[in-house]
Amino acid sequence: MPEALWYSLLGLTAALILPALALGLAPHRAANISGLVDFQARVISGLNNTVGVIVAWATLIMVITQFAVVVMRYVFGFNSIALQESIIYAHGLVFMLGAAYTLYIGGHVRVDIFYQNFSSRAKAKIDLLGTLFLLIPFMLLIIYFSWNYVEIAWRIKEGSRESSGLPYVYLLKTVIFGFAGLLLLQGIAVIARAALALSGKSEEAPE
Repeated sequence: MPEALWYSLLGLTAALILPALALGLAPHRAANISGLVDFQARVISGLNNTVGVIVAWATLIMVITQFAVVVMRYVFGFNSIALQESIIYAHGLVFMLGAAYTLYIGGHVRVDIFYQNFSSRAKAKIDLLGTLFLLIPFMLLIIYFSWNYVEIAWRIKEGSRESSGLPYVYLLKTVIFGFAGLLLLQGIAVIARAALALSGKSEEAPE
């Protein structure tokens, strides 16, 4: 990954996180930025909500396509590699681009038997620290280490190994960036919500 682009990504991420951290760590001094943090969280969550709703339609496409493949194969004796691969593409879109939406609605499984019994303030602290030191660094690493993998796919316009398959594997691999980028943004929204909760500016529980 080019150094200039990498440093720009780190700088942008830090710039988006800093207002929320300032609000969470020093709520009285940073009271004037609570509106900015809330707006930031709403915009990011709105984006992921929109993406999630759109991508959810890929689930219906998967079901219809799978039904068509079965009927064509066992009723008409016709097989289409391209149709079969389109199911894999749709499956990838649902899980990769829908991950941030799932985080937004709190649908991810929490491996924590204590969290549900904590106070709102304790939950906010856990969400802030967990997102800041686990989720965001991991998403940045995914982007960093996937860069060459995706770049090579684009360079050769990688397609299916099957002659009659879909020639868009390079586009499917690019969804990795969408997955990491949307989760990175939603992580920032979680930090913003947690900071608002810690500052007393919001009674809502963090996503």
